[in-house]
Amino acid sequence: MKMTFRWYGENSDAVSLKQIKQIPGMSGLMGFLDYKAAGEVWTEEEIKSYIDGVHAAGLECEVIESVNVHEDIKMGLPSRDEYIANYITTIRNLAKYGVKVIIYNFMPVFDWLRTDLARVIPEDGSNSLYFDEKDLGDMGPMEIVKNTIENSNGFSLPGWEPERLGELEKTLKAYEGMTPDKLRENYKYFLDAIIPVCEEVGVRMACHPDDPAWPIFGLPRIAHTVEQFDMICDLHDSPANALCLCTGSLGSNPDNDIPAAVRHFGEKNRIAAMHVRNIKYLGHHHFREASHLSCEGDLDLFEIMKAVYDTCPDTYIRPDHGRMIWDEVGRPGYGLYDRALGATYLNGLWEAIEKMSK
Repeated sequence: MKMTFRWYGENSDAVSLKQIKQIPGMSGLMGFLDYKAAGEVWTEEEIKSYIDGVHAAGLECEVIESVNVHEDIKMGLPSRDEYIANYITTIRNLAKYGVKVIIYNFMPVFDWLRTDLARVIPEDGSNSLYFDEKDLGDMGPMEIVKNTIENSNGFSLPGWEPERLGELEKTLKAYEGMTPDKLRENYKYFLDAIIPVCEEVGVRMACHPDDPAWPIFGLPRIAHTVEQFDMICDLHDSPANALCLCTGSLGSNPDNDIPAAVRHFGEKNRIAAMHVRNIKYLGHHHFREASHLSCEGDLDLFEIMKAVYDTCPDTYIRPDHGRMIWDEVGRPGYGLYDRALGATYLNGLWEAIEKMSK
């Protein structure tokens, strides 16, 4: 296992590389160029600049997150071939600088959705990301976008880039009539084009689950159950067509048994990376994000880490969304303190599991 940390870059993140390096057991980053729009090529020059800076801080950068898939690819429009060609160029460019895993998603329009970015947790006064489907009420997608951007503390949010959301109404209209089967057909077209390139250059694509783990706003979503992920793996049968198993996203639906899911896909060699966090269920389609500690939420982090140890021990892991604690102000879900605590907790579980297994 390699413990990593998500970092947005020196111009976009309140957390510094120096701080990340000081977290015990931290091997490197899951990196991110947040200024790159879906469909654009990530150039060699900007990749080199980013990764050289990470290496200078004594950290690795073998995983890159959010090389976003253009909506035209998901919708199967004629223009998709141009954007797939750009994506292939980006894969090749990232591989030249040591990137081994690219995390992405195939969610139409919205990468993730919450109804509150800073819901106070009464028990300790911290705050965390929160979702209650009832709070959506009569709000439409445009109102949700406005509320989300206004409450992001001035930071950009992955999946909510202004240039992409500026075309939101037009994009939603274009998805009318799209079925899950048609979306999967378009997904296969994408994978058939890129996976041979990934095999050639030694990169694994890691699909992130839908977040939350059910359809929203009538859009088809095809990555929120074990059965659906099996279908994704079957779209192009290759170890390079892999998963980023996010325990919080998949675990937002209590019907998903997360340790069992880890074992299922770990044994198939289809887990390329993991985001590990905890969830507190509050009702139907109603949850908040908790500290990583098992007793603070409803996911058993010990059993999750044991499943990783048993089936995919060489994977990349990062602590996912943290609470805002100790009066920290930062990008919602991505402060320093609670994620650093989460990494230390996960490393502690790993050490205990390793010693027990021996």
